Amino acid sequence: MKPLRNANARTLGEAVALAQGARAAGARASYAGGGSDLLGMVKERIEEPDLVVSLKTVVGHDQVETAGGGIRIGGLITLDTLSRHQLVRDQFAVLAQAAGTVATPQIRNVGTLAGNVSQRPWCWYYRRGFDCYKAGGNQCFSATGENQFHAIFGGGPSYIVHPSDTAVALVALDATFRLVGPSEDRSVPAAQFFVLPSANPVRENVLREDEILVGVELRAPATGARSTYHKVMDRESWTHAVVSAAVVLDLDGEVCRGARIVLGGVAPIPWRVPAAEQVLVGSRVTAAVAARAAEVALEDARPLSKNGYKVALTKGVVERTLVDLLQA
Repeated sequence: MKPLRNANARTLGEAVALAQGARAAGARASYAGGGSDLLGMVKERIEEPDLVVSLKTVVGHDQVETAGGGIRIGGLITLDTLSRHQLVRDQFAVLAQAAGTVATPQIRNVGTLAGNVSQRPWCWYYRRGFDCYKAGGNQCFSATGENQFHAIFGGGPSYIVHPSDTAVALVALDATFRLVGPSEDRSVPAAQFFVLPSANPVRENVLREDEILVGVELRAPATGARSTYHKVMDRESWTHAVVSAAVVLDLDGEVCRGARIVLGGVAPIPWRVPAAEQVLVGSRVTAAVAARAAEVALEDARPLSKNGYKVALTKGVVERTLVDLLQA
């Protein structure tokens, strides 16, 4: 591992300026909140920064605040704090549950919301130094190789799956992301933050090199809103979703007025299934309706040679998540 320097920023503006100054001098700069993903990338020589700008010393961006009936969540909040925050648990259960499933307790104690949302893919070809699309090459080795955990939706030219649990929940909640850069601050809907490989095979989101994801805004939930998150893993800790589902329903008694179903572990971005949502809207949500929605959710799936099992598994996860939510 090559030598690198660390700089502790006191404000977001100072963090951006430090990174901008390093790049102007021909050096590479990376931001670090919790730093767990960056550390792995550095060890694997995927990222080789000359300067790491630490955001741990930035004050005031690790809180949950009420705003206009909704909430603002600082991007530097730890996943553990987010998972246990009573307001988040009461009003946005899907997000608290998703944060509580990430990795291990040790990582949740240091990992941040912004870091989890913007982490890089964990495809073994990318992480082991293959010259693939994500690394700037011109081939996806998983397309004909070991693709057991790769995409069944939205793949091509790369078939990675997005690794973030909280991203799936935030898209289901129709969140807004707040970004800070040297020239402007901007707000981006969660559904527009993530990009498919067909749009950009090298990156997974619209963050510019010099920008920081500083926070998330959530509108007040509807009166009849319920939400939940369900995740299937291949082992109990230090792993990502093989399949997950974040479901947000707006219910009037047993009748569904609105629905958002977003899948994780199955696509290069958090994957929303509007056709399945329409099965629910206007209906009394029964076990049979939940099963029908699950069938529709997978109609466009295109599995690879070794991940066809994900189709049946995802159907089961969607159906179970809907039934569990209705029985809660």
